[in-house]
Amino acid sequence: MSAHILVVGCGAIGGLLASALAKVAKVTAYDANAAHVRAINTGGLRVTGKSPRVAHIAATAEASALAGERFDAVIFLIKSKATAGALAELTPVLAGNPMLVTLQNGMGNAEVLLSVPNATVVRGVTMNAGRYIGSGAIENLIEGTTWLGPVRGDVESVRPLAALLTAAGYPTEILADPMGAVWSKFVFNCVMNPLGALMMGDNAARHESPEMRALIDDMAAECMAVVRALGGSFAFPPLEFVAKMRAGEIPISKHAGSMALDIERGVPTEIDELTGFIVREGERSGVPVPNCKAVYRLTKGLELASRNRVAKPR
Repeated sequence: MSAHILVVGCGAIGGLLASALAKVAKVTAYDANAAHVRAINTGGLRVTGKSPRVAHIAATAEASALAGERFDAVIFLIKSKATAGALAELTPVLAGNPMLVTLQNGMGNAEVLLSVPNATVVRGVTMNAGRYIGSGAIENLIEGTTWLGPVRGDVESVRPLAALLTAAGYPTEILADPMGAVWSKFVFNCVMNPLGALMMGDNAARHESPEMRALIDDMAAECMAVVRALGGSFAFPPLEFVAKMRAGEIPISKHAGSMALDIERGVPTEIDELTGFIVREGERSGVPVPNCKAVYRLTKGLELASRNRVAKPR
């Protein structure tokens, strides 16, 4: 019998993983966007860009519709702020003790999942990137490696999901301790996501301006100092992807990060769980983070401005 996977949040990354996993497992998507769910159920989940495909999966916007279902793994790919609420709504499907997996940005998600007694909890990061382009449609922008490791449980419990992801076309490495990879991607997101939003979604502006390159480097140094003060380490250089772009080894993509897309839509960002975490922990541990603090404050203002713009268009 094939594995049954529940993907919570079928937006950019959730949509990419759900559509790929559908080739090797039974996949159900749970997403709050009712129009997106209707489109998926009617015509499938369409992926454009790299590795285009259409996946026919079951989708629902109502947690109650999942009652009685049994899942081998539940993968959370929603905004960090929504994790606790979604987990509470999914209580009926937790009776079968599925593995709980977070590939989300930001800090605090694994801790929420650990509130489920005796559940195997897996944490990881992915270098894949995409964007939601409309109901039932995701654009695949960047393909890269995924890392997974246990937070509660052992390495062996992670192998089946890693094998499924790899077989689905998403090469996945297993780590006994996933935090090195998590910290590396976290620093990247803390720096590049808010700057992409502040540059109004123009990715080239992040890489072609000398002033922006200097700000990227200064923010990364601050973030890494905070992580080290917390006892963390890095599985790979956090700005490795940026260095390759600067060296011309890979082209500058049009993707400026999920936060830029959030600002464009006027929806809440994950700035508090990303750069805001660095600011709070920097203050707590005595590590100066002036650049991160300024960018955090600017992004909070931009978030409010974008929400006002959408709520009261001129």
